[in-house]
Order: sequence, then C-alpha cells, then structure tokens
Amino acid sequence: MKKTTSSLLASILCLTLAGCSTGGSAGTEPSGEPESDKISVGIVQLVAHPALDEATRGFREVLEAEFGDGIEIHYQEAAGDSTTCVTIASTFVNEKVDLIMANATPALQAAASATNEIPILGTSITEYGVALDLTDFNGTVGGNISGTSDLAPLDQQAAMFDELLPDAKKIGILYCNAEANSVYQAEVVKAELEKAGKTVTVYRFTDTNDVAAVTQQAVTENDALYIPTDNTAASCTEAINNVAQPAGIPIICGEEGITKGCGIATLSINYYDLGRTTGEMAVRILKGESISDMPIEYFQNPVKKYDVERCKELGIKIPDGYEPIE
Repeated sequence: MKKTTSSLLASILCLTLAGCSTGGSAGTEPSGEPESDKISVGIVQLVAHPALDEATRGFREVLEAEFGDGIEIHYQEAAGDSTTCVTIASTFVNEKVDLIMANATPALQAAASATNEIPILGTSITEYGVALDLTDFNGTVGGNISGTSDLAPLDQQAAMFDELLPDAKKIGILYCNAEANSVYQAEVVKAELEKAGKTVTVYRFTDTNDVAAVTQQAVTENDALYIPTDNTAASCTEAINNVAQPAGIPIICGEEGITKGCGIATLSINYYDLGRTTGEMAVRILKGESISDMPIEYFQNPVKKYDVERCKELGIKIPDGYEPIE
C-alpha cells in the first residue's frame, strides 16, 4: 500500500503551484522548540483561500476547545508552493510536533515524505489513493496517515449540467495539471458527461500565469465549463471570472468557494465541518488512539447550491432542491 519514497518525492516536485498574489509571506515561523508540557500540533496549508481556510478554522476550534491552554498550534501557509510545503513539514518534524495536519494534497504529500512516525491527518484531500499513489487503497491508508476527504459525488456534479444547462452540448473542463486530485476528478466527470451525450474538451493550465489564457480558449470553444476542487483555480477565480462572465459562459464548480468567485452552481460540502471532523480525529489520536487503522472520513450530506446573481444575469432557471449561496 505504501508508495516508494522516490515516486512520492517525484510527485511532490512536479506539483509547482503558485498563488495569484505575489505579495505576503508563507506564514509566521514557529517560535522555537514547542514547550515540553504542551501538546504541539503543526498545520501546513498549501494556500489561503476560503475552502482551505474554513477547514483549518474548524480543525483549530475543536483542538482549542478540547485542550485549551494545553496545546500549541503552529500554522504555516505555503503561498501555493509545494516546495515550501516540504520545508514547512520538515520544520515540524525537526521540532518534534505531536501531530501534523496537512491541508490540501501537496501539503499531505510533503508531510508524508517528511515522516513515517509522527501522525499525519489530511484534510481537503479529494482521493487519498491518488494523492499518495496507493495501488490498493481501500479507504484506510495505514501507517501514520489518515484524515478527511472533500470528495462530493462526481456523477451528481456532472448531472447538474442537464439540470441547469440542458442546451449546453459542448463542455470544457478546466484545471491545473499539477494537481493530481484535479486530474482524477476531471477524468471521472468527463466520462459521466460523455455518457450523457456531451462533447467534452479538457483544458489544463500549468500555474497561475496561464490561467487567463487557457480560460479564454475554453470559453471560446464551449457552451459551459466545469472546474473541479482545484486549489490553483480557487486562488484565481477573479481571473477566470473576468474572462467567462463577459463571454456569458456558465461554470459549474466542484466546491462553493470557486462558485462564489466565478461559477453558477456546485454540489457543495461544508469545509468548516470537514475541518471539525479532522479535529475530532486529532483529539482521538492525541489521547492515544492508533491512527494506523483509522479510515478516511467523508462529508456525508453535500448540498446543491447556486450563485443568485450570476444565474439571474445568465437567465438560468433554478429547479427545486438548490439552495442560494449566502
């Protein structure tokens, strides 16, 4: 079940993401060695955007409510750079934290390469088998890794095109080719759309620098677009919207944060609740429960949501069963 060290490192090195903003830092450096009488937890988050931020907030709130002043939480954000995730994870290992929470796939891959002893909980991970290159993944990673998944039913996401956009025949799928979980989602949704009789074209951008150009090609050639739970896209929704909205091209998205920025609808999970579930798993581990046989946990009740203003602007009629995004 374990992937080789060389293949894991190769997968990390190929994930060269960058945030849309070049300003800001990768977070505040941990302040020296953790105090010996406190539990120490390190959080490595790939990039700041609403979905990941909410997962981190939920995680922290559970731990702070459970342990109060008895816990130190060191938060580090990598500004979209997978190499920085490696540096952060290595720092946490050197400081001998008691647990690492890895928020997003490159963060999980970095933590997994840094230690096979310290417990690692992932969150906002779409598919752990893909993220960790596990050929026989059956719902439990084993070893020192577990966590939560943000995977919503992809067949139901694909079905939203017929529900909301019945006249859309040509669908473009837009994502960052450096994100393994985006590749997985795109493949599944493409197959579902093709089964429904759609013509599907995949458009891949390498990083934030070519998002606008690739989006321009996609909106020119299609009736509608799909964007999976892609961290680079989530960081660049304004750039995507600036191309798609003037062209009148609707976008169905894999999560609510991207939908707020550039989409019309999503089958959405609640990332705050996902983070709280991850925090509850952390409490059990920090109180002595073994992580090795702890299965990945999934969000159970995704909700169909829509952006009121964009749908109104595009004249899209919303059927029953959809909730407006607040």
